[in-house]
Amino acid sequence: MSGQLARFLAIGVASTLAYLLLYLMLSYVMPALAANALSLLSTAVANTAANRRLTFGVRGSAGVARHQAQGLIAFGAGLLITSGALWSLHRVSATPGRAAELAVLVVANLVATAVRFVLYRLWVFGGATAAPAAADWS
Repeated sequence: MSGQLARFLAIGVASTLAYLLLYLMLSYVMPALAANALSLLSTAVANTAANRRLTFGVRGSAGVARHQAQGLIAFGAGLLITSGALWSLHRVSATPGRAAELAVLVVANLVATAVRFVLYRLWVFGGATAAPAAADWS
C-alpha cells in the first residue's frame, strides 16, 4: 500500500498544481465557485486515468467507462468539499484575496484527496491493489 500511496500522492500533486493554475486563470473571468468547478472537472478525468494505470495497475479498456463514471462521483465529493470551503471563506470575507482563496483550496483539496484515495481504493478500483512494477512507469 505504501507504493500505491506514493504514486497516488505524486499524481495528486501534479493534478493539484494543474487545478490551482486553472483556478487562478479562470477566477479572473468568472465567479470563484464556477472557476473551482470547471478547474476541478478539467483535471478529474486525467487524474482518474493516471491513477487507474499508475496507482492501481489497471490496464486495457475493460471497465474504463465505469471507472471514469465512478471517478466523476469521487470528483463530486471533492467538488462539495472545495466548494464548501470557498463558500465559507466568502461568508467570512465578502472579497477575499486570491492568496486566501488559494490557501483555502489547498487545504480543502488535501481533504478531498484523502477522500478520493479511499473511494478509489475501496470502491472504484476495488480489488485492483497490485502495484505496477517500476518498469511500468515509462
